[in-house]
Amino acid sequence: MIDVALQPGAPEIPDKLYFKIGEVSELLGVEPYVLRYWETEFAVLSPKKSGTGHRLYRRKDVELLLRIKHLLYEKKFTIEGARMALHAESRAPKPRAAKRLQQELFEDPISNIRRELTEILELLK
Repeated sequence: MIDVALQPGAPEIPDKLYFKIGEVSELLGVEPYVLRYWETEFAVLSPKKSGTGHRLYRRKDVELLLRIKHLLYEKKFTIEGARMALHAESRAPKPRAAKRLQQELFEDPISNIRRELTEILELLK
């Protein structure tokens, strides 16, 4: 996944716990109704609500909104296409898992067999 928040020209996200919809709207350069609409279209986007019903976005929500905006406005994806891209990104192997898999593929085959036999032995106990 491309970290849109780290790309050149991306707005700097202030270091705070929660953001109001107006702050997020200004940060992303879209109207608040657009954010509310995206909330209905993307199930992964679910800001918390305050006791008075105001939306409170966390940093991860803002980063997700930046990603959605990038997909829709710059990559010209449809809503469905952006939804599918986000789903595919969430299913992609995490860097640690990929690194571990790569290490397993290239490590000494005998130590790999020994480790697997040890695991089998533990299961049989």
